[in-house]
Amino acid sequence: MPTPDPRVDAYIASAATFAQPILRAIRQRVHAACPEAEEAIKWGMPAFLHRGRLLCGMAAFKAHAALNLWSRDGQKSGAGQSMGQYGRLLSVADLPGKREFAAQLRRAMQRIEDGAPALKRTPRPPLPMLPAFAQALAAAPRARATFDGFAAGARRDYLEWIGEARRETTRQQRIAQAVQWLEQGRRRHWKHERH
Repeated sequence: MPTPDPRVDAYIASAATFAQPILRAIRQRVHAACPEAEEAIKWGMPAFLHRGRLLCGMAAFKAHAALNLWSRDGQKSGAGQSMGQYGRLLSVADLPGKREFAAQLRRAMQRIEDGAPALKRTPRPPLPMLPAFAQALAAAPRARATFDGFAAGARRDYLEWIGEARRETTRQQRIAQAVQWLEQGRRRHWKHERH
């Protein structure tokens, strides 16, 4: 077993009292099924890697804990549940059985070894261009060039924002604001980007 990551120890120690035994049990079960799993911190939460790729992660919140297995065999996580495929974990009894979880981990490890993608993602269909926005961009070539130069996700951010407006006056205000930002070469969420 690789050396335990002291950051994971610290995370478990700082978790709520109810969550600590859950996190310790997950850690123990991961290492029992995958002794060579490396520990890390990803997105501020403990994670386990197999051959450098994310295998699973765990987290503790105020009222529950969560377990997320990344390289699953085509199963989808439950909609409407908290983070992770196993729902809100309130005690060790809420974890999947040791054998069941070990089998899921072994399948996930095999998928990683086979080179299969960790997550199956289907690209989102492109959003249609709103006629009023297309007109505004046609009148502002610099904004149009910026918009066309953005990646699909950045274009989608603008189209969703404008399309979500319920009133026509709001939509027109957003179109004007979008054209102004695009002329300055800015993405929709430019205020939140690091400078």
